[in-house]
Amino acid sequence: MPDPIVIALDGPAASGKGTLAQKIAAHYGFAYLDTGSLYRGVAHLLLQAGEDPRDERLAEAAARRFSLEAVEGADIRTREIGAAASLVAAQPGVRKALLDFQREFARRPPKGAPGAVLDGRDIGTVVCPDATVKFFVVASPQIRARRRFLELKAARPDLTQAEVLADLEERDARDAARANAPMAMAADAELLDTTHLTIEAAFAAARRVIDGVFRRCED
Repeated sequence: MPDPIVIALDGPAASGKGTLAQKIAAHYGFAYLDTGSLYRGVAHLLLQAGEDPRDERLAEAAARRFSLEAVEGADIRTREIGAAASLVAAQPGVRKALLDFQREFARRPPKGAPGAVLDGRDIGTVVCPDATVKFFVVASPQIRARRRFLELKAARPDLTQAEVLADLEERDARDAARANAPMAMAADAELLDTTHLTIEAAFAAARRVIDGVFRRCED
């Protein structure tokens, strides 16, 4: 069997990489993994079992038994799970277990898919450094804040766009500065700035890159 195709998308929050990754996966018939949701999934398993997310032994065990099926249909976007996810994401044992999970997903995409699309912060640099195609997706902080504000305002009517911008900038700094797997653009990644692009335009630009790589691989 040939090695599966792996497409990596990295970049900051609200840059559009998640939506873009899903469209790429659907277009090519590849499996899709939102790696950022894995920590929320582990947090969900811990809270569901009544376990303390600060307990590193229990958190690592939950990460080792994690599966996408175990959290299918669960609401992992609650504030409670978000707070617990922040705790487990800082634990080396959890990060190692989920790194193994991500690499296995890329090596053996579910349901026999011929490829996998993963989005996150360190896919092209740490998780899948040999990915077939790599993108680093960015947008201006102001545009990203606007996008995230529009997503959240219905559920949080008191939220302001300035608060969202401050939160994104703090998160960017934290992700880029962390010692373990910082957010960074791989040397061989394609930079895709979505500041002035619709999702369809960004998708078309990504397809041109991907199809070009596929053609070179066939030659």
